[in-house]
Amino acid sequence: MAQKIQALFIDDLDGSEAEGTTRFSLDGSDFEIDLNAAHIKELQAALSPYIAYARKAPANSAHKTPRKPSSAGKTDAVAIRTWARAQGISIQERGRVPADIVAKYQQATTKPAI
Repeated sequence: MAQKIQALFIDDLDGSEAEGTTRFSLDGSDFEIDLNAAHIKELQAALSPYIAYARKAPANSAHKTPRKPSSAGKTDAVAIRTWARAQGISIQERGRVPADIVAKYQQATTKPAI
């Protein structure tokens, strides 16, 4: 049996049949909206004075690379694994160090405040 699947785009502004999805970015956020031909022209007309003075961003800037979390206040996984093995605690070579082992390590290696 044959099937025919159709995608029907509905204009997000007025509910009429849309031409498709229009994508744009503003202030570091990406947006998409389904618009009919008239609304696409309206959006383009509204943005054109700004686009005329804007410069194109590098291709990779639209999708920002996530920042690496700060290592401040973090514990050294290698040191924890070494300590755990010395204590006879079974621990995997890779992956996240279990929180209970981190807590034991911190308790054993933290110097008391004077």
